[in-house]
Amino acid sequence: MNKNDLVAHVAESTGLSRADAGNAIDSFIDGVTKTLTKGGEVRLVGFGTFGVAARAASEGRNPRTGETIKIAASKQVKFKAGKGLKDAVNSTGGKKK
Repeated sequence: MNKNDLVAHVAESTGLSRADAGNAIDSFIDGVTKTLTKGGEVRLVGFGTFGVAARAASEGRNPRTGETIKIAASKQVKFKAGKGLKDAVNSTGGKKK
């Protein structure tokens, strides 16, 4: 499912126009992005939690040359699935619909 598919699904299931559904999804994405940018987390009970984790600087190797390279410290977005989402995914037996 891509964003257009999601917009169509939200519009159909809520009775909103595609434009309104698109605006709602854009607003959701903007809210999550702003919260994570500030270091906060977004908890959606039953669905999951979006958060930010710090990744320390490390050394790696260039696979072509074998040369050691420095990998800068960074922040990574993490998502931990909630119980409701885990249960829903597991109840299908792991098969895609």
